Amino acid sequence: MRHALALALALLAGPLWAEGEKAGDFDYFVLSLGWSPNWCALTGDARHDDQCDPRHDFSFTLHGLWPQYESGWPSYCHTAAKDPTRSQSEAMKDIMGSAGLAWYEWKKHGRCAGLSADRYYAASRQAYESITIPPVFLNLPKDVKIPAQVVEEAFLEVNPQLDRSMITITCDRGMIDEARICLTKDLTPRPCGQDAARDCRMKDALMEAVR
Repeated sequence: MRHALALALALLAGPLWAEGEKAGDFDYFVLSLGWSPNWCALTGDARHDDQCDPRHDFSFTLHGLWPQYESGWPSYCHTAAKDPTRSQSEAMKDIMGSAGLAWYEWKKHGRCAGLSADRYYAASRQAYESITIPPVFLNLPKDVKIPAQVVEEAFLEVNPQLDRSMITITCDRGMIDEARICLTKDLTPRPCGQDAARDCRMKDALMEAVR
C-alpha cells in the first residue's frame, strides 16, 4: 500500500517538473534584462566572470528571450535545430556579457522557440534593441537605493509602446534584479500572463553603480 501511494504521488508530481516540450509550442515571449552590476555583486564576481571585469561598463544586459505559456513555460525542448556554433554564441557577448550565457539560454529556452540557433539569437538581439534602456541607468555613477516602481516608471517613460501590464521589475536579495517585458511571437509588446507579472514592491532596492 505504501509503495502504491508513493508511486501515485510521483505520477501526480511528474508533470509539474516536466521538461522537453515540443519546440515552437508556446504563447508569447518574456524579454529578460538583468542589471549587470547587481548580478556581478551577487554571483559574477565570485566566479571571476569576464562580464564583471572593470574594462566593461554593462548596465541592463540581455539575460534571455524566453518562450512562455499563458501559465507556465517550456524548457529544454526537443528540436531538430542544430546548436549554435561557438562563434555564434561569442557574437552575443556585447549584449549578454558572455558566450556561456548565450549558449545556456539557447539550451534551456532557445530550443523551445522553434527557430534555428542563428534566428533565435537574431530575434533575441532584435527584442533587446527594441527596448530603450533609460539613460539615467546607462552610466549610473554610484550605488543607489530606490523603489522598484521607479525603475519601472523610467522604462515606461522612454518606451511609450509599453504600459504597466507589459513590464515587471524583479528583485533578488534586496537588489534590483531584472526588467522583464512581455512580447508577442512577432516581438511586439503585449500584456504579461498572470504568473509572469511578479512586481517587486521594495521601496529601497539597491542598484549598484555601473563600473
